[in-house]
Amino acid sequence: MQYSKKRKIAIERSLISVEGIRGKRGFSRMSPSRGRRNWIRTSCGKAQLFENGETEDYSSAFSISLGRLWVMLRCFVSRCFLTNPVAGQTRKMSGGSLAGSPSSLAGKVAIVTASTDGIGLAAAQALGQRGAHVVVSSRRQSNVDKAVAQLQSEKIQVTGTTCNVGKSEDRERLVNMTVEHCGGIDILVSNAAVNPFFGNIMDSTAAVWDKILDVNVKAAFLMTQLVVPHMEKRGGGSVVFVSSVAGYQPMQALGPYSVSKTALLGLTRALAPELAQSHIRVNCVAPGVIKTRFSQALWQDEDIVDEFKKQLSIKRVGEPEEIGGVIAFLCSKDASYITGETITVTGGMSCRL
Repeated sequence: MQYSKKRKIAIERSLISVEGIRGKRGFSRMSPSRGRRNWIRTSCGKAQLFENGETEDYSSAFSISLGRLWVMLRCFVSRCFLTNPVAGQTRKMSGGSLAGSPSSLAGKVAIVTASTDGIGLAAAQALGQRGAHVVVSSRRQSNVDKAVAQLQSEKIQVTGTTCNVGKSEDRERLVNMTVEHCGGIDILVSNAAVNPFFGNIMDSTAAVWDKILDVNVKAAFLMTQLVVPHMEKRGGGSVVFVSSVAGYQPMQALGPYSVSKTALLGLTRALAPELAQSHIRVNCVAPGVIKTRFSQALWQDEDIVDEFKKQLSIKRVGEPEEIGGVIAFLCSKDASYITGETITVTGGMSCRL
């Protein structure tokens, strides 16, 4: 089987930790200069062995870091099981499950807050398309009715109700209704957020901070607190908070909102180890600039979009469905070993605290 030049280089680089050769008995440490020459000879020779499908049994131990070993295994698995090295077409492994399969979340019940539009609706669609019964909510009944009708037209199991997550009685009613109608709760996607302020952060008032933190942070935690006992009854579950790239890089004129989104990153890390004992995973998604009604002030302004594009590898605004798919993945068995993490979906924008 012929391999591309890039794949040959990847195989060579995977052997970067081999430090040298000393005779036929195996590998050993050498001086930097000799080790360099021998590494080149060793990596090229080994690449030829891999390409020809041959093997050789070395008697002595050799040093490979865990990181480089992972690279080698990835190349091997890609070669043998997953990918056609010429066409790059992915194959489904037998016996495996895919996050996008129609039944990967069959039997699960998912609450998605603020889910009648934008990212919330896309998350409900993605979860429902994978077999989950989704419970959508919004502050307005008309929005709920419209979303329910749309999801039902897509053959998705759905229940809808009004809910203002900033009110304790609404949160409790949402959870109780879900349990009564659906039998339990397996998934919570906390998507609700507000931003009543745009301007210099030093001009923000106590009322602005109270509103933003109450809905964007406190309600996210209190919703989690309500659903956890029901998840425990079902043997575990998954919680996903929707943060923002602003949580990493505060946006000008959106100071308080940005701070609230940074808080969700910390909330994710704080909850994950505690809830892991109950087999509940807690993760977070941080979208970049996504084409939703909530962020239209950003993506409708060409000057702002052009400025954002300078920071992006993928030179376009994201779509809600691209966030919904990531959320569905985090709620699936394919993410069963992921907790306490934030996945940034930003088109390549650098996001580090």
